This record gives sequence, C-alpha cells and structure tokens, in this order.
Amino acid sequence: MPVRLHFPTYIHCEPLQKTGLAKFNDELATECDQLRAFDTDGRKWSEQNYPGGYTSYASMNQLHRFSSTFEALERKLTKHVKAYAKALDFDLRGADVHMTDCWVNMMPPGTTHGLHLHPLSFISGTYYVQTPGGCPGIKFEDPRLDRFMAAPPRRAKVRPENEIFVTYPAEAGNVILFESWLRHEVPANQVTEERISISFNYDWR
Repeated sequence: MPVRLHFPTYIHCEPLQKTGLAKFNDELATECDQLRAFDTDGRKWSEQNYPGGYTSYASMNQLHRFSSTFEALERKLTKHVKAYAKALDFDLRGADVHMTDCWVNMMPPGTTHGLHLHPLSFISGTYYVQTPGGCPGIKFEDPRLDRFMAAPPRRAKVRPENEIFVTYPAEAGNVILFESWLRHEVPANQVTEERISISFNYDWR
C-alpha cells in the first residue's frame, strides 16, 4: 500500500479490573464526598478556578499517599500504566514508573474542564468513578492542529486516524491513559447528576 501511517498517538482505554468494580467505585465515591466536605482550601480554590465543581488538584493532589482506598487504586492503575508504556516502546532504562499526583474531580451540572495538558510527567490519565448517563467524555485534540496551515477541512465522515478531535465516553470503571503532552478537555456536564473522576500523573525517574 503506497500510503502508510506514521507518528500515531496512542490512547489506552479499558476497565480497571474484571470484577468488583461497583463495590470499589462505591468506596471511592464515598471517600470523594468526605474529601470535599473536609477540604476547605480545595473548595475555595475551586470556586475561583473550577466554577460549580470541586477538585482537590490545588489542595490535596497526592491522595495515594494518604488514603488506603486511593493507594489500592494506585496499585491497580500502575499495572495499566506499565502495559501502556510497553506499548509505546519506551526504554525506561531500568527505572520504574510511579504515580506522582492523584486528585479528585467532581462535576455537577454546568461544570466544565478547559483545554489543558499535564507538564512534568510522561503518562497521565483519568479513572471514572461515577458517570451518569449523558455526562461528557474526555475530548482529545490532534497535537498537530497548530501546524495544519493551509489544509482544507476534513470530510464529514473520516477514518478515526484522521479525526481532528476524538472523544472517549466516560464510563464508570474505565481507565483512560494518554501521553501527558496530549491536550484534552471535558465539555460542560449537561445532566442533573454529578460526574466523578480521579486524575493522575506518572513519572519514570
């Protein structure tokens, strides 16, 4: 075939584990509610920077170091991260991957998460705890978008590898992993129930 695919962007998506997800997510959701009630600084920061919602990003962002529930999540996530790093053909030079940051995002109706990336890490991701029907997924941007210059628009129907934006639906129990330089966002939650996710970063040094 004369046309070949190069420079792909890999995204990992699969359930955290084969069984027991409902019980584990119930425990996480309860702890997220307790964290929000306790985290005064996080609520104040969220009022200014995460309107309508709550995130522990700026206040308690190493939850795997303080909670046995989140520590258990870290162990489960690390297995996925190692498999993803292997799929990316990374040469870790004997180093082991480790979680550096882990925080909660709680999105009531109307809350949005603007376009951003995760500096100072190499793999980032999100784990879905509570995802009411119709809540927004995570939307990824083609990293070459600012280099398209005089390119014409895409057709209405394109192959997945030629899409400019790709959205992965939010499904409770699923792990999404991506390279930390890949920009992404979460559109506004337009359903009446709260969407709960846990975001995290990994390093390899």
